[in-house]
Amino acid sequence: MDYIGTLVNARHYSLDDSRLKLHHALTDAGFKTDVKEFLEAYTRAHEKYRVVRYEELREVTNAVWVSEALNNLGCIVTAQDPSLKAALNVFFKDFADSLKLRPYAKKLIKKTAANRKLGLVSNFTYAPVIYASLSELGINQFFNAVLVSDENGWRKPHERIFQDALRRLQVTANEAVFIGDSPLEDIKGAKAAGMRTVFVSPQFYTLKDLCESRQKPDMIAGDLREICKNFFRVIAMEQSS
Repeated sequence: MDYIGTLVNARHYSLDDSRLKLHHALTDAGFKTDVKEFLEAYTRAHEKYRVVRYEELREVTNAVWVSEALNNLGCIVTAQDPSLKAALNVFFKDFADSLKLRPYAKKLIKKTAANRKLGLVSNFTYAPVIYASLSELGINQFFNAVLVSDENGWRKPHERIFQDALRRLQVTANEAVFIGDSPLEDIKGAKAAGMRTVFVSPQFYTLKDLCESRQKPDMIAGDLREICKNFFRVIAMEQSS
């Protein structure tokens, strides 16, 4: 399963507020910069690595572009600096707190875990947020494998992260079904890896987006309730030809 947009939604979250809190935390850590100059440098670095992340599908963690932004402003810091990681924890706190389970998500997770091995594959630039959120929402114990692009190094739709998930779960592609909300990252990626796919209408994408992507999932669900209702139809797809 995918995570953000599929199992959880972000509610009442402000990225602008988080960026200001990041600057404040970095200032408290001794990295003194003008807030406007920092936000501009942050944006430039973010856009630079966005090309790598979305065109080459290689994940780059936030610490890389935050450290680059600071170095461009005269601060000497590496991406491994503990104070930088502490500031990123502040940056992501509001986002992590905003993540709420979608209706029927926990029911689907528990039902799947009771019948099959369950894996989670998430594109996210800072893995601690995913692990903390899974624990906070009380669902971490149901997953046999959790893969986050930050740690894996590859982003969906690259086949590698899906193949690594299959290896972790010790199943073959034709024994697996992937549930996700992104036509390209989830459906295209999982299908390229040989898996059956279920598209669930999410917070970020629509059926129009799916149609325009020209991706054809094996099943389309309006919400997680529909997947729960058709659960045994979904797992039956594992062995279909």
